[in-house]
Amino acid sequence: MRIEIIPCLQDNYSYLIIDESNNSACVIDPSEAYPIITFVENNDIKLKYILNTHHHFDHIGGNKELKRKFGSTIIGFKEDSHRIPEIDILLEDNQIWKAQNFIAKIIHVPGHTSGHICFHFFNEKLVFTGDTLFSLGCGKIFEGTSKQMFDSLNKIKSLPEQTKVYCGHEYTLNNSKFCAKYDTENLNLKKKIENINKKITNGLPTVPSTIKEELDCNIFLRTKDLKSFSKLRDLKDNF
Repeated sequence: MRIEIIPCLQDNYSYLIIDESNNSACVIDPSEAYPIITFVENNDIKLKYILNTHHHFDHIGGNKELKRKFGSTIIGFKEDSHRIPEIDILLEDNQIWKAQNFIAKIIHVPGHTSGHICFHFFNEKLVFTGDTLFSLGCGKIFEGTSKQMFDSLNKIKSLPEQTKVYCGHEYTLNNSKFCAKYDTENLNLKKKIENINKKITNGLPTVPSTIKEELDCNIFLRTKDLKSFSKLRDLKDNF
């Protein structure tokens, strides 16, 4: 499988997971249709599946147009069936979703939204975390509680350390400034910030990260208890 990072809107990322054996693909969270259509048509890719981590418009905005154009199947969490337009397949927590050569475990991670899920492509050691886990950050809590978000992040941090993390937005530089302010002695973080700045200078995405990098550097994953996490989330909301 090959991953293509597709910048969308102002700072969103959509991702194409391409099965190179037959040039079929899934798209994760198509914020808008045009960049996806352009890449798919220019590379003669068959867009079979649209995978949504949650219902926010900047993650589903391209769904309808892509489905109309390519006949793609829209897939999301069962509790978001009324909020993801034209959804075809309803997923459950811990389900193994399999279609053609695509296989992913569904991880329900409420907090940012009540129906948020991650797609863990365990054979390829990839996880698509939407707006739950960012590189050096985590999502705002809109529909859930601090405890739900804390528990959801604990689910993600338990994945194998070599797992590559593909998140929904390019927020890494701002997140790094927050982490650096409250984790001043973290040498791993200082090295990662150097790498982030190099990538941004060269016009490159700062994703993917890995679970190990996040465990070493992401202050939200380094908190040991709910009280500390809640305090940090409040501080980040006002950062």
